[in-house]
Amino acid sequence: MAVLTEPGEFELVERERPEPEPEEALVRPRAVGICGSDLHYYEHGRNGGTDIGDGHVLGHEAAGEVVAVGSEVTGLSIGDRVAIEPGVPCRRCEHCRRGDYHLCPDVTFLGSPPDDGALAEYVAWPADYLYELPESVSTREGALCEPLSVGIHAARRGEVSTGDSVLITGAGPIGRCALEAVRAAGATDVVVSDVVPSKLDAAAAAGADRTIDAREESVADAVSAYTDGRGVDTVIEASGAEPAIGSTVDAVRRGAVVVLVGMPVDGAVEFDALDIINREVDVRGSYRYANTYPTAVELLADGRVDVDGLVDFEAPVSEVQTAFERALEPEVVKGVVTL
Repeated sequence: MAVLTEPGEFELVERERPEPEPEEALVRPRAVGICGSDLHYYEHGRNGGTDIGDGHVLGHEAAGEVVAVGSEVTGLSIGDRVAIEPGVPCRRCEHCRRGDYHLCPDVTFLGSPPDDGALAEYVAWPADYLYELPESVSTREGALCEPLSVGIHAARRGEVSTGDSVLITGAGPIGRCALEAVRAAGATDVVVSDVVPSKLDAAAAAGADRTIDAREESVADAVSAYTDGRGVDTVIEASGAEPAIGSTVDAVRRGAVVVLVGMPVDGAVEFDALDIINREVDVRGSYRYANTYPTAVELLADGRVDVDGLVDFEAPVSEVQTAFERALEPEVVKGVVTL
């Protein structure tokens, strides 16, 4: 397994093969996406208030092959390829009972300290959070069900439906997954903004109707011109950049929805409260996802979404450090580590 021993330093080590509990399956990961939070741990040794301690195994965007099942597991067999949903809730709190298990305060999250992640030869994981992949869905696509789930959840939070117009700020992996999700939900006019030209070009190739270079023009003004002064039905903010967050309310029509997904460095961002009230704009947070993995797998199986198009490179786990360094480059959308 690849252990991040300190910022910028991986070490390949051997540990005991885990044994699955009765309700778990043992999975051999084959593909692991590199996420922005992984990169934060890699660069700084911590993410928010959590640090890697004496060493930590990263990786929560993962899919692989079942190699053993616990005594109480049904519906999964050795040899099945599965996508791993990384967040396992307590299943007892009020949030879990009403179906919002992503809001559970006691989630065990794969790859988030103290729980080691999927950059390992084996992972024992509750079978209820493993999703079998049909033959038409690759293992790499299965791994990317995780960021796709973020996009699906954001689209649901934005109530995107047939014929809607959507602005997505940020053309990184989450913005691109949001683009796929809103298209699948029926949006017919999608605008994407970013500050990296190559990412805007990729978003256009992926189906964005209009792209905006936020370095060159005001996003709100460009959206107003594009929509004849009306504004879009929904904004999905996927960049975490404070200027982008602050401009979201200015880009929507009256009675529209703003969905905040990207994590800003400083949580305090100014909004005009009177404008939000007078135009009855809903501003909503979107945190991870819940009940999205079956939808993600079905969309991939039906060819309704493309996540392979996000991937700029693959690298074997023996080159994990080089892979993480490459993933830090501004032009890179997604790197995948293979095991």
